[in-house]
Amino acid sequence: MSAIYRNSPLPRYYQLKEIMRERVRAGEWKPGDLIPSERELGEKYGISRMTARQAITELVSEGLFYREQGKGTFVSQRKITQQLIHLTGFTEDIRARGQRPGTKVISVTMHLADEATAEKLRISPGTPIFRLQRLRLADDEPLAIELSHISFKDCERLLEEDLENNSLYRVLESKYGVMLMEADQEIEAGLAGSEDAQTLKIAPGSSVLYTRRVTYTERNQPVEYAKAVYCGSKYTFYTHMRREQLMP
Repeated sequence: MSAIYRNSPLPRYYQLKEIMRERVRAGEWKPGDLIPSERELGEKYGISRMTARQAITELVSEGLFYREQGKGTFVSQRKITQQLIHLTGFTEDIRARGQRPGTKVISVTMHLADEATAEKLRISPGTPIFRLQRLRLADDEPLAIELSHISFKDCERLLEEDLENNSLYRVLESKYGVMLMEADQEIEAGLAGSEDAQTLKIAPGSSVLYTRRVTYTERNQPVEYAKAVYCGSKYTFYTHMRREQLMP
C-alpha cells in the first residue's frame, strides 16, 4: 500500500499506519531516522493532521516509533527479545543477540529488608541484605534500570565485587556457590515517570515494561528479588505456550 484510498473500508489512519510500517519493514526508514511530521504526512497523503497524529501515536504505543520532545518522532531500534522459558541474566541475553552489554552501577549498599522484600526473600523484616541498582545498556544505549535485593549468608561480601564489569549471576555461581536454578517473574506495562525517563533517555510518559522477579536456588530458596523498568520501544518478552488436551 502506497496511497490512501478514500473509498476503502479501512480507516484512513489505519491505512497510513500500514504505509509507515511497510516503509520500516522495507528498510526505507531505518532505526534512528526522523519520520516526516504530521503536517508533511497530511500534505503528502491528503489527510488531516489529526489523522496523521492518530497513526503516529498508535505506532509509538506499539514501539515502532519513539518521540523526543522538541525534536520529532523517530524509528525505534530493533527490539531485544528475552525468552521467558530459560533463566538467564541480562549479560547473557544481550551477548546472545550479538550486542555489547554494559552496566553502570547507580548505587550499592547493605540495606535492611522492608516487609514486602522480606516476604519475597522469606526472611525477617529488618534483615541486612545486599542492594544493587544498575543501569543496563546494549551497545552503549540505555535499556533498563534494575534494582536487585540479594540475601544469602555473607552477602555483604558482594560490596567488594566489581559488578560493572562482571555478571552478578556469574559471580554468585562461580565465587559464592549460589546456584540459580529457577525464577518467578511478573511483567506489567506502564508509562515512564520523569526520573526513570531521564535515566533511560526517553520522554516522560513513554511506554515501559516493569518486571518483578524472584530467583531461587536448587533448593527452592529465594536469593534475589529484582525489580526493573525496561524501555518499551527497545525490549520485548517472548514465551511459547501449549494448550493442554482435554480428556474426551
